[in-house]
Amino acid sequence: MTRSTLMGVGCASPPGTLDQETTIAIAQARCCSDSRQQAWLRRVYRHSQVQTRGSVLLRPGEGTQGFERFFPLREAPESRGPTTAARLRRYVEEAGPLAERACRSAFGDSGVDPAAITHLVTVSCTGMVSPGLDAALIQRLGLSADIGRLNIGFMGCHGALNGMRAASGLVGEQPDACVLLCCVELCSLHFQYGWNPQRVLANGLFADGAGAAILAPAVDQADEWQLVDTQSRLAQGTGSAMTWTVGDHGFEMTLSSEVPRLIRASLREWLEGWLAGHAMTLGDVSHWAIHPGGPDILKAVTQALELPEEASRVSSEILAEHGNMSSPTVLFVLQRMRAQGARGPCVMLGFGPGLSFEAVLLS
Repeated sequence: MTRSTLMGVGCASPPGTLDQETTIAIAQARCCSDSRQQAWLRRVYRHSQVQTRGSVLLRPGEGTQGFERFFPLREAPESRGPTTAARLRRYVEEAGPLAERACRSAFGDSGVDPAAITHLVTVSCTGMVSPGLDAALIQRLGLSADIGRLNIGFMGCHGALNGMRAASGLVGEQPDACVLLCCVELCSLHFQYGWNPQRVLANGLFADGAGAAILAPAVDQADEWQLVDTQSRLAQGTGSAMTWTVGDHGFEMTLSSEVPRLIRASLREWLEGWLAGHAMTLGDVSHWAIHPGGPDILKAVTQALELPEEASRVSSEILAEHGNMSSPTVLFVLQRMRAQGARGPCVMLGFGPGLSFEAVLLS
């Protein structure tokens, strides 16, 4: 089978951002009923290590007005904010423009002409509509109306890795393929009102962003950034550790405090077995593009694999600067590593509902 190579990566953030102190104040006014809850929320938000985050609800020069218009103060303790339908209408308005910017950045990084794209793979777990993001991008980017399309939905934070597996498979089946992968998530649209500690934790971590990558057949074995293999693991008995479901007032997340322990318990054995199939050990991996699900998840990964702190430095930087943007976040990590001169072998890691692990090995 023809091996694919990563031609380029591009990322985009909304133009409007919130600093952490402003985010805390907004959340306290919509989630907390007393000073004890306010203090707990502040500790959780600060522990997240997110310093700034983007939201498509914000407009430059307007401060927080756009966010607060969409999420007004509670009229009653039981108020839960906009309906899911209202949130998805805003998704339809905002997802396409942000995704387009990420794709154009990937075209610039790769030097690939949009006319060369034969397949489009789109990834999102924060909105759904049909015709969907794929149709919007074909129009916005001027892609051929005849390209093959594949939508990957509701897989969560590791969605980009599922997308890379699909894109690589398309390249393997069609030697002249050139695949555009685009992930876009508008997590801020699913801000949850009221007091629920797990949802408060999710509010404190997540943000908006888009990432794109272009994959094409490797010309020869010496090509850098070839996609060597992918691997997936669904951890048994962990179905309630992380969930993402459709509610009446947005999509709702549960995030158990057990997730870091579950990662420490099973990640190393799984990865060692997979890498052994490529005559590799953990020590042979030069760079780790780890999805920064949160500081505790990053710590669990580095502890489980006995990695130096430097291995998760870029992931921690992206978390601080952008928050957890779900599926595109690992592409932000990979883009920065490439810009800093990283070379393979590189392992990309992501975690999502299930509890599921996804990995990609790049040469």
